[in-house]
Amino acid sequence: MIKFAMMRHGHTAWNRAHQIQGRTDIPLDDQARADLSAFALPAPWQEADLFASPLMRARETAEIVAGRAPKTAVALTEMDWGVWEGQKGVELKADPASGFRDIEDWGWDYRPPEGESPREVWERISPWLLARERDTLAICHIGIMRMILAKAHGWNFDGPAPFAVKRNRLFVVELQNDMLKVAHPEIIRLERRSA
Repeated sequence: MIKFAMMRHGHTAWNRAHQIQGRTDIPLDDQARADLSAFALPAPWQEADLFASPLMRARETAEIVAGRAPKTAVALTEMDWGVWEGQKGVELKADPASGFRDIEDWGWDYRPPEGESPREVWERISPWLLARERDTLAICHIGIMRMILAKAHGWNFDGPAPFAVKRNRLFVVELQNDMLKVAHPEIIRLERRSA
């Protein structure tokens, strides 16, 4: 059985402004770099294969918390939000003509205009994910994490999610025979570096 852990990248200026980032290559902000430098990977994960999305916010997060450069995997690139990139979800939701919906009402085939659906993201990520041959840690994005956790939990983007993706935590699933299930423990906090 292989364990696969995921961690969301640190904050960017767009995160703090509540803008949709998707594939826009926004760097970490200075506060995120300072905050992340206080953390390290827990011992069992220090030797795992380390991957990151090719987007700079994920690569830099990996380098800071792991102390080494990650390999990159295009499959880990964030969901494509199409024409909604850079916009604010709250503003899109306020406009009935936009078609914007909360994640609890997506289903697997909901697609932002000119973007990707959850199903398309899963079809992109699953061949890479299921090909892992040893314990692996991926520093990636909330969209990628949601697709993998949805599959592990059996959630179909219909009603409240059975998980909440928070920062500075590893979310762990187990891979076995092309099957995905929630690991125990499912969530592991990063360790604080000694002063």
